[in-house]
Amino acid sequence: MYLAALFLLCLTPAFLPVYIHQVAAYLPAEVITNDHFTRLNGLSHEWITERTGIRARRKAAAGENTNTMALEATRRVLTQTTAFPSGAVDLIVAGTYTPHDTIYTVAHAVQRELNVSDIPVVSISSACSSLLNAVEIVEGYFALGKASRALVVVSEHNTAYNNEQDTVAGHLWGDGAAALLLTKERLAPADLHVRSVLTGGAGNVGKADHAVTLKPVEKGIVMPHGKDVFLHACTYMTRVTQQIMERSNLSVSDITYLIPHQANLRITKNVLQQLGLSEDRAVSNIEELGNTGCAGAAIALADTWAQLQPGHKVVVTVFGGGYSYGAMLLER
Repeated sequence: MYLAALFLLCLTPAFLPVYIHQVAAYLPAEVITNDHFTRLNGLSHEWITERTGIRARRKAAAGENTNTMALEATRRVLTQTTAFPSGAVDLIVAGTYTPHDTIYTVAHAVQRELNVSDIPVVSISSACSSLLNAVEIVEGYFALGKASRALVVVSEHNTAYNNEQDTVAGHLWGDGAAALLLTKERLAPADLHVRSVLTGGAGNVGKADHAVTLKPVEKGIVMPHGKDVFLHACTYMTRVTQQIMERSNLSVSDITYLIPHQANLRITKNVLQQLGLSEDRAVSNIEELGNTGCAGAAIALADTWAQLQPGHKVVVTVFGGGYSYGAMLLER
């Protein structure tokens, strides 16, 4: 009985090493500055930056969409390594809340691009926490012995759904994608060890049911209760970051970088203040990219990849619509 229990315990993701081998991002070429919204609806650059930190964002071109951006991010990540050929991918997990097609999903499009048959292909949507939920799914497949080399892709085409005339939230959104290669075994010294992932849902609190919504049949992205989102984002991102550090017996002084969900610079600063972290420890891209949904933190990780040194520890912390949240601890 004891040996059987020990065997099952060792199969759980907490005891199974998972590594991020590479990460790459794709951003559309067109840059939309705040001046666009000044001309459109009178919102000044100063007003937008004071409330959000956003100075610019990227917009997908005609012919680009969630799937095409995901494919380009996938191509880029695969060109960064010779240790992980496309034919070795045995699991694809993709995340988005702005799908180009809800049947032939972004994960299926990636599979077709790779031309890899008969593997698990999963598309998920848990708002801006989809990146961490995707990594958890990979952990589960690895633990069950159903996969060993996974591709996680996160892509958002926010401008396809956005109403730019909306003076409450129309200026927040940007487009972009990122792809990550995950393995059971370390393939290179620079691989990041996924030490822990913790996610949760808080759909039963506050105004989670309608604070941020995207109803394609009715209208695009709206955020009628930004204050409620702000308060709960600050609370949950701080709390889950503290919890994931406690899991590994770490303090804030052990964390090299914090990569928060790129939703609002004021949220980032509030979380940093609560944690007692200096601003130079946070990775932020919202100033130039806007809110890129579940792709934002992955894009930030790609931007930070080259700076990470052996022993560095990174916490990714996220919060999204529907009040999903999570944190992930990485170590090089």
